[in-house]
Amino acid sequence: MRRHRPAQGLTLLLPVVLWIFCHVSGVHGALPTTQKCDEALASPLPHTAFTSSSVFSSGYAPGYAKLNRRGGAGGWSPLDSDHYQWLQVDLDSRKQVSAIATQGRYSSSDWTTQYRLLYSDTGRNWKPYHQDGNIWAFSGNSNSESAVRHELQQGIVARFLRLIPLDWSEEGRIGLRIEVYGCSYWADIINFDGQGVISYRFKVKKMKIIKDVIALRFKTSESEGVILHGEGQQGDYITLELRKAKLLLQINLGSNQYGSILGHTSVTTGSLLDDNHWHSVVIERYRRNVNFTLDRHTQHFRTNGEFDHLDLDYELSFGGMPYSGKPVGIGRKNFKGCMESINYNGDNITDLARRKKLDTSSFRNLSFTCAETHTFPVFFNATSFLQLPGRANHNTVSVGFQFRTWNPHGLLLFSNLDDGTLEISLEDGKVAVHINVTKAAKSYRVDLSSGSGLNDGQWHAIRLVAKENFAMLTIDGEEVSAVRSVSPLSITTGGTYHLGGYFLQTLFPPTQRSFQGCMQAVLVDDQPADLHAVEKGTVGAFENVSLDMCAIIDRCMPNHCEHGGRCKQTWDSFSCTCDGTGYTGATCHTSIYEPSCEAYKHLGKSSDAYWIDPDGSGPLGPFKVNCNMTEDKVWTTVMNNLPPKTIVTGSSRNRRTVLQVNYSASMDQVTAITTSAEYCEQQIAYSCRMSRLLNTPDGTPYTWWVGRGNEKHFYWGGSGPGIQKCACGIDRNCTDPKYDCNCDADVKQWREDSGLLVYQEHLPVSQVVVGDTNRSGSEAKLTVGPLRCQGDNNYWNAASFTTPSSYLHFATFQGETSADISFYFKTSAAYGVFLENLGNTDFIRLELKSPKVVSFSFDVGNGPVELIVHSATSLNDDQWHRVMAERNVKEAVLQLDQTYRTSRLAPAQGHTRLELFSQLYVGKPASLTCQDSAAGGQRGFLGCIRALRMNGITLDLEERAKVTPGVKPGCQGHCNSFGMYCRNGGKCVERYNGYLCDCTATAYDGPFCTRDVGGFFEAGTLVKYNFLPEAFAGASKDTKVLTHQLTPHEVNLTKEEVAFSFSTSSAPAVLMYVSSKTQDYLAVVLRQNGSLQVRYNLGGLREPFTIDVDQRNLANGQPHSINMSRHDRRITIQLDHYPAVSYNLPEASDTQFNLVKTLFLGKVYETGHIDPVIIERYNTPGFIGCLSRVEFNGIAPLKSALRTAVKSQATPTEKQPAAASPASYQGKLVESNCGASPLTIPPMSAATDPWHLDKTDAVFPFNEERVIPDGVNRDSAIIGGIIAVVIFTILCTLVFLIRYMFRHKGTYHTNEAKGSGESAAESADTAIIGTDNPETIDESKKEWFI
Repeated sequence: MRRHRPAQGLTLLLPVVLWIFCHVSGVHGALPTTQKCDEALASPLPHTAFTSSSVFSSGYAPGYAKLNRRGGAGGWSPLDSDHYQWLQVDLDSRKQVSAIATQGRYSSSDWTTQYRLLYSDTGRNWKPYHQDGNIWAFSGNSNSESAVRHELQQGIVARFLRLIPLDWSEEGRIGLRIEVYGCSYWADIINFDGQGVISYRFKVKKMKIIKDVIALRFKTSESEGVILHGEGQQGDYITLELRKAKLLLQINLGSNQYGSILGHTSVTTGSLLDDNHWHSVVIERYRRNVNFTLDRHTQHFRTNGEFDHLDLDYELSFGGMPYSGKPVGIGRKNFKGCMESINYNGDNITDLARRKKLDTSSFRNLSFTCAETHTFPVFFNATSFLQLPGRANHNTVSVGFQFRTWNPHGLLLFSNLDDGTLEISLEDGKVAVHINVTKAAKSYRVDLSSGSGLNDGQWHAIRLVAKENFAMLTIDGEEVSAVRSVSPLSITTGGTYHLGGYFLQTLFPPTQRSFQGCMQAVLVDDQPADLHAVEKGTVGAFENVSLDMCAIIDRCMPNHCEHGGRCKQTWDSFSCTCDGTGYTGATCHTSIYEPSCEAYKHLGKSSDAYWIDPDGSGPLGPFKVNCNMTEDKVWTTVMNNLPPKTIVTGSSRNRRTVLQVNYSASMDQVTAITTSAEYCEQQIAYSCRMSRLLNTPDGTPYTWWVGRGNEKHFYWGGSGPGIQKCACGIDRNCTDPKYDCNCDADVKQWREDSGLLVYQEHLPVSQVVVGDTNRSGSEAKLTVGPLRCQGDNNYWNAASFTTPSSYLHFATFQGETSADISFYFKTSAAYGVFLENLGNTDFIRLELKSPKVVSFSFDVGNGPVELIVHSATSLNDDQWHRVMAERNVKEAVLQLDQTYRTSRLAPAQGHTRLELFSQLYVGKPASLTCQDSAAGGQRGFLGCIRALRMNGITLDLEERAKVTPGVKPGCQGHCNSFGMYCRNGGKCVERYNGYLCDCTATAYDGPFCTRDVGGFFEAGTLVKYNFLPEAFAGASKDTKVLTHQLTPHEVNLTKEEVAFSFSTSSAPAVLMYVSSKTQDYLAVVLRQNGSLQVRYNLGGLREPFTIDVDQRNLANGQPHSINMSRHDRRITIQLDHYPAVSYNLPEASDTQFNLVKTLFLGKVYETGHIDPVIIERYNTPGFIGCLSRVEFNGIAPLKSALRTAVKSQATPTEKQPAAASPASYQGKLVESNCGASPLTIPPMSAATDPWHLDKTDAVFPFNEERVIPDGVNRDSAIIGGIIAVVIFTILCTLVFLIRYMFRHKGTYHTNEAKGSGESAAESADTAIIGTDNPETIDESKKEWFI
């Protein structure tokens, strides 16, 4: 526990950076910092400093192998040109080596074309030079005179260098002259014996350290050991230790006083650090920000907790943990090995120890030279073996060795016994022993197995003893691993042992043939094997092994598997398991999710919860949001955990209550949404009773909210930044006009201030700090709604390239080990370069090479690589196409339109880093090439590029295009590509940053015109649609659009297209009836038995032509759909999913539907001629059920009626004649889609029903002005009600009197039809038919006023 300290920000200030630089510059002690490290180190050496595996003759001695020298035969050549030769240089002392150069033998046909470099401090235990995650093979010479120099990317410190020729001149033999470049190196060394610890005492008892720089170099053959440790009484500590040959840094800057925020932070780096070679470590800390560097690989992290200082007591110890009696150090081993150049915050610890300025009393014998180990490792590949002699004809087998490997399978040891075989192998990470003995025609077999996961790269020890009727296998010297066998067994040894491989023919061959890995400490017959004698060729034999070297590589360190992908490796390669990460690809680089709800919408998805990944391959992980796609713009909703109307009590200005608002995504993830959105909003509401909100006497509000970036904001919902007001203060309608918030009136009644926060740079709300609920009777309830954002600017961010020379340029693309590029393009041109970025020799380019070919090419130093995809259709069709390209250390991938894909594996060994320096050019090549000139131009791109994203970052093409000639922001023509998504006759309408589907002329709704529009009919409900042109006098523009196909010249029809869905449980019923001014009609009815019947009467027949579509009972409550079309005499009807059936009108029937008048749905209410059968059998009581997606010749009568009703409700003050819309309805009609997509939803419980009202608070959509009812103001409501009744009575009396006084002054109107005088000879019904609307009565203006 400790005192509470305020947390500090993340900012790293310039002085701190300079301070760290100054301290790091002293880390390597004697490493030169001012002059270039490029001295010739080999040329000044004597001949005796050069040795070799063999010599062709005395004139070819290794001493002559100096660059540009012609002594002797002009260089070194071995006796035999094979892979066992080497040339070695002793630099006399440890040197820093920066480069190496080679030549062939002077004036000869002898040179080396490829070689490997090994280095060592002692001439033993060699380490191969690594680069780009591999044992590096340097390219050599192609002739005898020219020198080829290579700079070492990873500078090395060594005394001995050894060159291994891998390939040489085809015309001659191995020939070599070399030069080594570098500079001197010196450092203080301390040898740690596993007992001693160096204590660095602080000048004061307790240290509060805000910044640290710790640097050192170490080497060891132990896999465990504490390198440094410091701790404080308040719980702070820092520990650097080896654990399983990996480096573990543990640091704790402290936990808060409540223990809710724990400061422990643990980071692991490196692997195989027990290789007895030097490794450098640098730890840089400023506050909570830490750089942890091992061998130039840096991890950046931020410590947990909320504190910045490292509080240490007394001392910092190196080499182990001082005994303190605390259990934290129990079980931890001290470091055993060597350290050099130990620096702590500018103090040279090794130098202070040498000068006896530090406490080193725990050392038995403090040594400043490194005690070397005497291990002799052997490295095996898939074609290697090592043969060792042993005792023959002996009755006991006793062997032991240590091994390390990544492979789960391999042959460790094999021996032909006198009468059988012995095999020790690795099977699925376990050690298995198989002994087969055949004696006197009887076979004996013993199988032992022990251990697990032994292919983890660590050293593991095996010990096997087998003798008469007994065998025991032990792993790592642990008794728990020992397995024994007492099966009948009799052994006679054969005298020869093969380690790491066996390729000879034998009667009982081993289950495994080879091994990839390392072995050391080999025991045969309880005696250490003399591997030096094996190396000299005096004992045993070997093939393709590397002696005195373990060339194991951890291909999972650094881990190339991104986004939490799990790395698995074998000896030659690694693979990534991406399950559960949300990413895919060879290195888990590419997100499997779309970046936004907008992208899901344009994949044809509907409203739902989706995982999104706004930055794609960037560091932000995927997270779940709700996508609402029912409007033209897509809404993205992120929920939070603050319950609605959270009660706040007991807060004051001196002790405010902080309400934390946590979201279903991290703040960085939410910020990614708000940054790319077109608009964001968040509802915030403060219900109060005697609890003030904003305004205070001194101006500091009682309550405020904290948004993005931990900034305080003093405005409330409905207001804006810099305006310390609520919504009612902006609208000037607060309950007390003296205040700018309802709550600031400080009254005893419940009030509320609510509104939308829309300044998206401040969103989302992360905290609300409340400061006035501690007085008697004061109470507040806070609601923070979900964050809702609309649109995605990144998805539509586009630029149009109008000339071949136009381009946009951006900063250099940073994608060294992994790079992904994705974008959309559309063009009518046949070719063009999408983008290009150059380096010295490296480059990356994406190009449209021809109308059907897209190319992705790059060079990372291994030569140009090109991936090509061929499209089956032309890509210059002026439609959007999507390109995705990715390159990583494993493979390169190019994908087009999610249909065409090609990939190329990266070479097993070679350069992996893409190093670029030029600007990124978009729209044209970065340089003019011969190919471009031949093509007659720069092959610039003509067309549009949209949503260009590189390594998760969307480039702002529009902003750059605004200031670039020849490039225009945005791109038109989205409907060419996305128009297909507008279904069911919806029209695609272009927009600047997208498109929308106009569903006006369809029977559907929704963003893609796919949501059925229907209505629920009660008994007596009918929908009426008038077709006659005179019905449209004064019609609105929308109405004309709805009926554009029916002009006065088209009222006589020879074809009809009818479609609708219905569901009902009652019959008979009229589903649709189309009347005319003649006796022609079309009717679709359900008969008494529920079967469907279509009736046509077009004239010429005595009875209507009837079609019984189906004899089944369709009044079964299930949805049914009907599609019907007539062209002249041919009628085609399809019911549900059954095949369409065709019918023909009789020859006597007319084919013209004359003077179409009105369409009815649900019931017929017509004054003209009606088929009496319809009225008598089907019209009563009317259709009861659901009708949806009703269409007749391109008109949607049901949708038109529903939308007309909605408009009239939305604008009730605008009185228009009934004829303003052709569609109307009578009775009760409720919009529903149940006719097309019925949902069986169980009744919702009161607990889960969001609209259920109980005796607790009923939460409705917020209203800024709402006064919350309570017992305090109930009397006021009663008084107001009485006053309202009195006023209403007085008004009714006045209306009656005025109407009586003006009863004779109205204009006289008759209700007779206009045409009745002219057509007296016709019946009254005929006159009524000619009336537009018989129910309309034209009243005087005074009547309207009354």
